[in-house]
Amino acid sequence: MSPRSKSQLRAALLQNRRGVPKDVHDAEAEALCGWLKGLVTAGQTVCAYVPVGPEPGSIALLDTLLDLGAQVLLPVARNDADGVPQPLQWGKYRPGSLVRAEFGLREPPPPWLAPDAVGAAEVILVPALAVDRAGARLGRGAGFYDRTLRRASPSARLVAVVRDDELLDALPAEPHDVTMTHALTPRRGVVPLRR
Repeated sequence: MSPRSKSQLRAALLQNRRGVPKDVHDAEAEALCGWLKGLVTAGQTVCAYVPVGPEPGSIALLDTLLDLGAQVLLPVARNDADGVPQPLQWGKYRPGSLVRAEFGLREPPPPWLAPDAVGAAEVILVPALAVDRAGARLGRGAGFYDRTLRRASPSARLVAVVRDDELLDALPAEPHDVTMTHALTPRRGVVPLRR
């Protein structure tokens, strides 16, 4: 599939998400929280994210991770002086402390941890527009996560968080794409992916 087709797929998926009613989004976000107990155990480090707009998830999901006894790290996204996306830095999640950031994101305030902090995570919840059954993930195209996930532990569970209809049979993939080990969806829960 050509890069143009990949862009068209991103546009279609984003359009579909924008059409999801708020009550459906909120119910799906609540359902995602219900699956975390089978994914995360007390004492683990979990890298998660703060959803933007119609992205799956919620602040309640982050709070649930804390309630389960996990240390939660959230991404800090920055470009270098030339506008090139850099590997994500990480900040510890503390309820009520998120601040507005670049790219319309919310993130923890400093101090931040270096990109290599992702290597301590047993579970990494990754935002995705879609994921396929072989683990290919379609993100927004900036490359922040692909640059970062190469630093993850080989034993870490890389979990693409998507809506049920965004778990697809096949997606285009490129050599630099980091494959996911699992998907997390509202109805299906934690779904192992072929690697």
